[in-house]
Amino acid sequence: MHVVPGLKVLYFGTPVVLVSSLNEDGSANLAPISSAWWLGQSCMLGLGNNAQTTANLLREGECVLNLPSSAMVGAVDRIALTTGKRAVPDYKVEQGYRYEPDKFAAGGLTEQASDLVRAPRVAECPVQLECRVVSSRPFGVPASHATAFEVEVLRAHVEEELVIPGTHYVDPLGWDPLIMKFCEFFGGGRSVHPSRLAEGWKMPHRRPSVTAG
Repeated sequence: MHVVPGLKVLYFGTPVVLVSSLNEDGSANLAPISSAWWLGQSCMLGLGNNAQTTANLLREGECVLNLPSSAMVGAVDRIALTTGKRAVPDYKVEQGYRYEPDKFAAGGLTEQASDLVRAPRVAECPVQLECRVVSSRPFGVPASHATAFEVEVLRAHVEEELVIPGTHYVDPLGWDPLIMKFCEFFGGGRSVHPSRLAEGWKMPHRRPSVTAG
């Protein structure tokens, strides 16, 4: 039997992406998002209008989409409730967000120079996609609260062990992306780490306790 619960969020399951971009002063910002999908050599991103990353993409016109594996969940969770915006909006303060000027250090991650864009890559991520912004537009109803970005992938960096030998394809059995479902972290079809984001957003859940990795 189906019910009509009036769902407040529709995050049924998408890959986590660490978006690296440049701040106005040239320092690097890093933001975990889960509103991303790909088609061909293009990707669509959804970012809140109050995010530092949104301002950076609109100004710089480029970024790197770093895809963490499920084994990187601890690093992602450490920066989940941080923002590169000095003036943290009140609603984010209530959710537990804090200003963090060096998210790479906060997450225990390493900056790696990119080839075609100024924003750095995340060295630990098995997949890194250098991108340029093609277009942007307001997103959301009834009032726009986010920005939809179309980006073009200029260059893809992939760990050699994930590439099927002799091809240009990633081995789907070897690649275990970190997935977010309703603000909870999943990998290999199972819950892999308690989520600070779920706590901050007061997301209800029914699942057994998991051990932090």
